[in-house]
Amino acid sequence: MPVTGHEAALPASGPPAIAAPRTPRRLAALAQALDTVLPTTAPTGETTTPTPLMGLSTGIRALDDVLGGLQPGRFYLVAAAPGAGSSLIATAAARTSALDQHQPVLYAASGLTRADIAARIVAAHLPVDYRRLRAGRLTPTELDDTAALHHHLVQAPLYIDDGTDLTTDAIAESVPDLPGLALIVVDRLQTTEDPRLPLSGPAQITDAAQALAHLARTHDLPVLAAVDTDDPHLIAALSLDITITLARDADQIHATVTERDLGPQATLTLHADLAHARITDPYASSVTPTSAPQTPPTTTPHDPAPTPQTPLQAPTGPSSDPTATQPAPTPHTAAPHRPPPRRTTPPPPQGGYANRDYSYFTGMITRAVDEALHDHDGDIAAATEALVKKAVPNAMALFEATRVGGNYEHTVYPETLEFLRKKTKDGADEIWEGRHNWTNTHLTDALQNGTHPPITVNALDTNASFLSAFKTHLPIGALIHDPHGGFDPKRSGIYRLPTRPTWHHPHLPDPIGNRREDGPVLLDDATIRLLIRCARLGLCEAPHITECWTSGTSEGLLEKFRRVLTEARTKAIEADDTVTVEYIKAMYSKFTSTIGESSVNREIRRPDWMHIIRSQAFANLWYKSHRAHSNGLTVVRVRGTDELHVVGDWRTVFTEGRLTTQMKQKDQYPLPRKSAR
Repeated sequence: MPVTGHEAALPASGPPAIAAPRTPRRLAALAQALDTVLPTTAPTGETTTPTPLMGLSTGIRALDDVLGGLQPGRFYLVAAAPGAGSSLIATAAARTSALDQHQPVLYAASGLTRADIAARIVAAHLPVDYRRLRAGRLTPTELDDTAALHHHLVQAPLYIDDGTDLTTDAIAESVPDLPGLALIVVDRLQTTEDPRLPLSGPAQITDAAQALAHLARTHDLPVLAAVDTDDPHLIAALSLDITITLARDADQIHATVTERDLGPQATLTLHADLAHARITDPYASSVTPTSAPQTPPTTTPHDPAPTPQTPLQAPTGPSSDPTATQPAPTPHTAAPHRPPPRRTTPPPPQGGYANRDYSYFTGMITRAVDEALHDHDGDIAAATEALVKKAVPNAMALFEATRVGGNYEHTVYPETLEFLRKKTKDGADEIWEGRHNWTNTHLTDALQNGTHPPITVNALDTNASFLSAFKTHLPIGALIHDPHGGFDPKRSGIYRLPTRPTWHHPHLPDPIGNRREDGPVLLDDATIRLLIRCARLGLCEAPHITECWTSGTSEGLLEKFRRVLTEARTKAIEADDTVTVEYIKAMYSKFTSTIGESSVNREIRRPDWMHIIRSQAFANLWYKSHRAHSNGLTVVRVRGTDELHVVGDWRTVFTEGRLTTQMKQKDQYPLPRKSAR
C-alpha cells in the first residue's frame, strides 16, 4: 500500500521499542542519616542513657577516640613505610573484633601467610615474646598460657584468606559466604610490584583502594587496609574516606588521621610493643586535635581554672604562658618555698634515673600538682589535701602507664585463695609478715641493772620504705598450688612451713618479726627470701617449705613505676616542693595498702602483692640492721618498716639525707632514761 502524507512511516526494523521501567534512586531522609551520626536519646522528661553508636574497636583506645571506631560503610587506609606498624594496626583491629567482640572478620592476607597472622595474634593477645614463639622457644609457663588460650582462639570467628591469587574481586566474592560479617581487613597493599601478588604495584593499589571503598559502601561494612608506603603524593591521589598515616620513632608511633575534604583531623602518639607484635595505647592520652592556630585568651588570676582530668593524664603540651604568676597563698596558709610554675611537659632530663628519660611520666605528676595549686588559689594545704584524695586512681593510672610495653602482662583479678581472704571486715588473713617490734632486751636489761654504762641512742628513719620495697619479686599470674613445696627462685607466692623458724641471735631482730604462734605458718616470698639469705649468712637453718602456691615471677613489674616516683620525689626534695613530696608519698603508700581487698581500689585485687611489698619493706629494714651490726654499731630497737635505733657513729655506715637510699636522724636520747622526780 502506498504511503500517504498523513500516515506515519514505520521503521524498517519493526515496531518501536517499549521503554524499560525506571528503577527509582535510593533516597534517604535526613532523619535516617542522622541515625548514623547522632546517638539516640529518650524523649524529653525521660532519663535514659544515650546509646553510643561507636563502631568496631581497633583495639587501641586512643585511635578509637579519634575515629569513633570502625564505622560501617567506611574505608580506612593505614599508610606507613615498611616496619612502621601499618600491618600491626590491621592485626589489632581483626584480633579485637574476632576475639574480644566475637564478630566475624575476613582477613585478606596478601604477602603474609596464615601462620604469620596466627603468630601475631597469639603474641599480642597473651602476650608472649613473638620471636620466641616463632622459634619454638617458649618457657614452660608461656606454653601453659598458650595451651589455655588455644580453646579461646579456635572459637574466634576470624577467617583468613592467604591465597596467592588474592584480588579485590575474590574478597568481594567471599562476603556472601560469611553470614553476619562485621569487618574486612586487607593486609596489605604493596607498592613494589610483584607478579605473584595481584595487590601490588602503584596502579594496582589505586584500583584496589577504589574497589575496596566501593565494597565498604555497597555492603555497609567497615573495610580497613594497610599499605606499605607513607608517600604523601600517592596517598593524596587515592582520595579515600579516612587515612591514618604512621611514622615510627623508636618505640613511638606518630599517627595522623586525615579525612577526605576536611584534611588532618588529629595527631596522636602510640606505643610500638614490637616484642609482642602489637601497637598499644600511649602511656597516657596524647591526642592532639588538628585545628587552626588560635590566640590564647587573656586570663586573670581570678579566672576559673580548667577542670583537671581524672584520673591522672599525661601532659599534652606546654602552657600558653609559661611565665604566668601563680596565685598567692591564702593568708591562713604558711606557704613553703616553691619554684616558679613549670612547663606541663618537662624537657628531657640530663641523664635522669638510671640514665633513662622518664620525663613523660614525671610530667603527669607535675601537671596534677600544678592544677591542684591553681584550683585552690595557691593554698598549699588545700592543694595537698585534694591531691591525697586522688592518690589511688592517679597512682593506678601512672602504674598502668608504666606497664605499657612491659615484658609480662600481669593478672589483675586472679581468684583469691582462702588464706588470702580477710576473716572479718577489719580483720586479717592468714599470712605472716616480718613486722618488726623488736628491742635489744639483753642491752636494756644490762642498762637497767647497771652492768652496762649509759649510752646515747640515735633514732634513724629510712626514707620512703614502701617505695623502695616496690623492687621485689612479685607473682605475675594466678597462684598455682604445689603440694610438694620447695622453693624455685623463678617463682613467687605464698609458702607453708610446718613450724615457726627458730632464731638465736639476741643482738639482731628475728627476720619474721615478733609474732609467736604454734603450728604451721604461711609466709610470703619476700620473707622466705630473707630467711634463705640469713641461712647463707650462717644465722639460721634454711626454711623447710612443705607446700606452696606460686606463679612465675618478675622483679620488674613495679620497677619503672618505682623509678618514676623516685625521680619525681628526688626533684621535689631538691626544689623544696612539699606538695609534690606529700602527693608522691600518698601515691605509693595508698597503692600498697589498697591493692589487696579494698573497696577504694577496684582496678586490681592482688593481696599476695600487698603482703610481699610490705614484707619486702620489713626485710629491707632487717638488712639495714644487719649492716649496722656488721659495721660495729649496736642495734637497740627496730620498729615497723622505717625505725632503726643504733649506738655509734652511724654516718660512717649510712649516708645522711632524704633520698630513698639514705637515712635521716629523727631523734637522739640517752639510755637508761632518767626517772622523773
